[in-house]
Amino acid sequence: MSLPDLFEPTKIGAIDVANRIAMAPLTRSRANMDGVPSPLAAEYYRQRASAGLIVTEATNISRQGRGYALSPGIYTDAQVAGWRPVIKAVHEAGGKIVCQLWHVGRMSHVDLQENGAAPVAPSAIQAGELIFLETGPAPPSMPRALRTDEIPGIIEDYKNAARKAKEAGFDGVEVHSANCYLLEQFIRDSTNKRTDQYGGPVENRIRLAVEVVTAVAGIWEADRMGVRLSPLTRSAGDTPLDSDPQGTYGLLAERLGKLGLGYLHCIEGQTRGENAADAFDFKGLHAIFGGKYIANNSYDRHLAIGAVSSGYADMVAFGRPFIGNPDLVERLRRDAPLVVACRATYYGGGAHGYTDYETLAQEEEAWGEHACKHRG
Repeated sequence: MSLPDLFEPTKIGAIDVANRIAMAPLTRSRANMDGVPSPLAAEYYRQRASAGLIVTEATNISRQGRGYALSPGIYTDAQVAGWRPVIKAVHEAGGKIVCQLWHVGRMSHVDLQENGAAPVAPSAIQAGELIFLETGPAPPSMPRALRTDEIPGIIEDYKNAARKAKEAGFDGVEVHSANCYLLEQFIRDSTNKRTDQYGGPVENRIRLAVEVVTAVAGIWEADRMGVRLSPLTRSAGDTPLDSDPQGTYGLLAERLGKLGLGYLHCIEGQTRGENAADAFDFKGLHAIFGGKYIANNSYDRHLAIGAVSSGYADMVAFGRPFIGNPDLVERLRRDAPLVVACRATYYGGGAHGYTDYETLAQEEEAWGEHACKHRG
């Protein structure tokens, strides 16, 4: 039997994908302050539609869930209208796109919250690092602990966002339970000091994540859903790891697997750091989950080909390489050089550093024209 190839089509849950290369979520801060995607977003995502699956930039499920200025949302009709041309452009280019549902929890600031309210979290523990306001970077505000009777409202916000994503026309949704945002703040005993049914033993700490995913599966078919986890990352907020990552995330993967989800998407190490798959049993996590597995974090062409051909992963997600290489799939296929994107244009701004990176074909055409002029 032949081994699967990185560039062959497959199915991720119910979603047919043209290859095993996913575009990981990438915050680009081009939306407006009402969370409506920039008109440029349609072109940006269309250019990258050769990815087997696009996972959108993290997308706020509510005003309360926002922690970074100019990040998009999926909880108002205006936001739905802003996403529709993006989805249409991706589909017309032959791609598939799912919306990543996001609540930042304690990684927010009073200036971003309605009526200057404090951000919410499982426990009143202030985050480190910085968030971004319209005026620039700022430390996160002190959060308040969510009351137990408020948690059903959080779950309802996820359900509303899931409905809006369906109205917009996405191919599915991914629940963001990684990078130390709200759901992972509940999961880790380093940030969850609660004494109610959402704190204490691991079964309680994973409860909210499971309840959210279960609720969203009431809106979407479970096989069009994924969940993103990051057992080893300390961002955002310089968050300490859980005291037992393997046990905690193993139990969570088991519970998620029983829901029949389309995929599990794992950041294998510290975001933007080296791949740390040798420091955690992600293969075991995949086995416990039982469904499709998307591997992510500092993969290159060689590692990605090996991960898929060995059966370790069903798909490999690339993040930053997709910023400077809209045709990353073709560049990987041909083992062509990759453009290193300018970090200064990652966040905010307009078309520069967003939709003006050239494809390999455009580069080759430009070189051909240059050669002809030189010979002339």
